[in-house]
Amino acid sequence: HVQLVESGGGSVQAGGSLKLTCSVSSPYTYVGQCMAWFRQAPGKEREGVAVIYTGAGSTYYADSVRGRFTVSQANAGNTVVLTMNSLKPEDSAMYYCVAGDPFGGYCYDYTDARAALSPTDYTNWGQGTQVTVS
Repeated sequence: HVQLVESGGGSVQAGGSLKLTCSVSSPYTYVGQCMAWFRQAPGKEREGVAVIYTGAGSTYYADSVRGRFTVSQANAGNTVVLTMNSLKPEDSAMYYCVAGDPFGGYCYDYTDARAALSPTDYTNWGQGTQVTVS
């Protein structure tokens, strides 16, 4: 079983920045065309934040983070980075990295007009890294 390992979480003041990294435990092992970040705050549902289609580099974002967060890839798709700027207290949550092929290898479902940002789109989840914004 290939693991996804998150790092980079921590505490930051509002308006600050953090960079989260997700690495595949077995480099160059296929984990799916879509790698995404989700978050979950205490008492709230898990929320899809951003997804990248590693084949072409296409990205999709939740409305709550668009313009502030950027998802990118490195190391031939074995590493995915979430750069978070202008952080707000409401961004505080456990952040999870996920990977898979939710729509036959694509990260956007043109039938339902939605990006692969639902928790049910993925089965391979990392352990999470905590982000706290005060």
